[in-house]
Formats: sequence, C-alpha cells, structure tokens
Amino acid sequence: MPVPDLFFAMMKEEWRMHSTVFGSLGFALFPAVIAIFAFFGALTLPIFADVFPYDMVALLIHALFLLMGVMVGSFGLMGREFMNRRFGQASLIAYASRSLPVSERRIFAAFLVKDTVYYILLYVLPFAAGLTAATPFVGLDPILGLLAFVSLALAFLLGLSAVCFLSTLYARSVALLVGAAAVLAVAALAAYGLGAITVSSLLPPYAFFLSPAPEPLALSLLLILVPAAASVLLVTVDYADRTKRFGNRLDPLAERLRGLDGAHFIAKDALDLLRSEGGAGKVLFSFLLPLALVWICLQVLIRFIPGIDPLVVFAVLLGVISATIYNWLTEFDSFTSYTFLPVEISEVIDAKLKSYALLNLLPLGVLVLAAATSGSAGTFLPALAAFASVSAYTLAVTVYLTGLHPNVMLYHAWVFLRYLLAISPALLLLIFASIVDPAYAALSLLLVAPAAFLLARARTRWQAWEMPKY
Repeated sequence: MPVPDLFFAMMKEEWRMHSTVFGSLGFALFPAVIAIFAFFGALTLPIFADVFPYDMVALLIHALFLLMGVMVGSFGLMGREFMNRRFGQASLIAYASRSLPVSERRIFAAFLVKDTVYYILLYVLPFAAGLTAATPFVGLDPILGLLAFVSLALAFLLGLSAVCFLSTLYARSVALLVGAAAVLAVAALAAYGLGAITVSSLLPPYAFFLSPAPEPLALSLLLILVPAAASVLLVTVDYADRTKRFGNRLDPLAERLRGLDGAHFIAKDALDLLRSEGGAGKVLFSFLLPLALVWICLQVLIRFIPGIDPLVVFAVLLGVISATIYNWLTEFDSFTSYTFLPVEISEVIDAKLKSYALLNLLPLGVLVLAAATSGSAGTFLPALAAFASVSAYTLAVTVYLTGLHPNVMLYHAWVFLRYLLAISPALLLLIFASIVDPAYAALSLLLVAPAAFLLARARTRWQAWEMPKY
C-alpha cells in the first residue's frame, strides 16, 4: 500500500475516533476555540507589554507548542498500552503490519506524516490564524502570523520527533534509551561548561521567530528530520510477546489502605499505574518535564518583571499541572467492566479523588524543594495555599466537565471552551495579584468552596453517562 493511501486512511481513522465520541461538529469546532483564544490573547499584548515583553510571550508560546509535540510523540512508548486498554477490540492501521503485507517502516512513516499534518491543523494553524486576525488591531505586521505558523510548527515538530526517537529506542531496548540519554547529558554539560547554552540554541524555532534567517531554520529542520528518520529506521510496532506474572498484591495493598473508603479501588489504581507500560516512570516524566520548562521560563521572567515572586507563580502553575495526575488515573482503566459489578460511578470517582490526593504528595514535595533551593522560603505559606487551592479547583473543573474520561472529553470544543473559561480567569487574577504582593496568593483559598460544589455535582452528573464505543 503506498504511503499516500496509508496517510489518508490514517487521517480518516483519527477523525472518526474523535467524531464518534464528540460528534462531527463538536470536534470540528475545537480549532475554532483555539483561534478565538489566540485572537483575544493577542489583543491583550499591548496592555501587558510593559510586564510581559513580546519576545518573552513568544518564548512561552514556543515552549508550550514544544510540549504539545512531546505529548503527541509519546505514541512509541504508550502505543501498546493504548491498544490493549483504551481501544479494546478496535484495530488501528498503525498495527496493520501484523495482518497485512505492509512494512512497519512504511506504516510509521505515514503515521509521522499524519500526526504532523493532523495536529498542525488542529493546534498550530488555528493559533496562527487567530494571531493574524488580531494584528491590525494591535499594530503588528500581518506577516507575523505566517512567521508564527512556521516557527510554532517547527517547535511542535521538534518535540514530536525527539520523543518519537527516544520512545522508539525504548521499544527496541532500554539500554539504547539509557545510552542515548547519557550522550545527550554529556553533550549538554559540555555545552554548559563552554557557555554555549542559550534560549535560542535550546529552541531554534524561537530564534527563527525573533530573527528569520537560514541558520536557525536549517538547525531546526536538522533537529527534526534526523530523529524522525532514525525513528522510521528503528521502529517496531510488533512488540515481542512477553508473559507478565504478578502476585496478588491487591488485597495486601488494600489492607494497608483500609482506613480509606474504597481501599480496593485505590489499590487497583496504584497497581494499574505500576504495571502499565513504563510504570510510574511515565507519570514522573510527563509531570516533571513541563515543570522543568515552567521553572526555566520563570527564571527568565524574573529579569523582565520586577517584584515577581517565582515561587508563588510556580505554585499556581504547579497546581494546574498536578491536575493532570487525574488524567493518568483514568487513562488505562476500562470502565465498561464496572457495569457488571454493583458499583456506582460516584464510588469510582471518589476513589480516583483519593488516589489523586495521595499522589499529590509528589507535587507538594516539588514545591517544598523549590522553596528550599530558590531562597523564597518566606513566601512558602501563600505559595502552599495557592498550590493546594488551584490544584483542587482545577481537578474539580476537570471532573465536572469530563467525568472519568478527561483525556478524550477535553477535545470536545464546547467542553474545552468551558474548561478554559473556568480556569483561565482565576489563574490570571492570582498571578497578577501575587505580583502586587505575594501574600495575596492566599486569596486562592476562595477557590475551595466552588471546587467542593463542582465535585459534589460531578458525582451525580456522570452517574448515567456512558462513553461511546469506537
């Protein structure tokens, strides 16, 4: 089968999976929501120009799209798990080499092209379109929209190709992955010792956006094409058969948690995470990587925004990112199996919330470490209040809007729009208030009441909802 035919078949497959859950219109409007937010966000640029210079805003946006590419590129690590647990009996084209005379390399090449086109149309193009539409109102050159489209697409592809390469190494051999990570670490340390590490060198698409020139463009393409080509050459989709045997740890673990209602559900969540592909490491990776990017960006922001307390702002963003732990708790669970048991959906949600509370000790430890190492211990208490309140509120909004299916439901345009409208104003108010006085971050405790209300409503709202099948 030619690659173009595979590409178009995969595009249809991706569309059908999403539109089955949301309806064609609900999913088709998702890019429109991104374009609208980009448009109104661009209109605010002159207002906050003294606080957030344009080049700093550009850096944050490029880092965000780099992170999006990282998340999309995790297929190599998570592909088998998604197949077995999320899609059930569905047969995806990515696994057609098992039953059809099509090589793995050809399938994976088509898959990379599909992901590139599909997610650029889904994320990058709408964002660039919204920015372009706003340029006449803020005195910017409309060509900036085209430049942003190119550079943001490069940033997205940089993350996509890098993680595809690393996850392909992981699928081949853990030793290969460790070796590649060691080489990259040594190279990074050497570059740091020579003083060669700058924001522009770490993120060439950002350098291209600031100053369009052949050098950053060529470097970006090199960093994208080389890992992508290596991924295609090394790819394996047909994993070797392995028999995993586990002792009965459910009852002993539940016994340790007997003081909590739903102890067996909480124990099951822990075992699901530990026994799924990548174990607890994938949660740490997906959690700590964006936190590292946030911390780096905050260290740069300190130079431009006088009076900003990095610990408080970090705590607010940490609260948002920590809510993604709930996504992992629901990622691999097959909830249709609960329909055969005398179990209420509200019981499952309650157990997920308790599992989330236990796992939230990890971001709490990160916050304590950040306070101890950054010299901001004096603002630890308001930062702690901001983290706990924002985490609870973001979790409550997520559960209320998406139930037990956040990884899928957030692609629905109306759900995503309500999610952004519910969270963004609170976050912006907290961040700007903390710039005036870090102690104002304690006002975030006002979010606890609406969080409790939303969680109570969510327990009854999702009782009768059933996720559509693929």
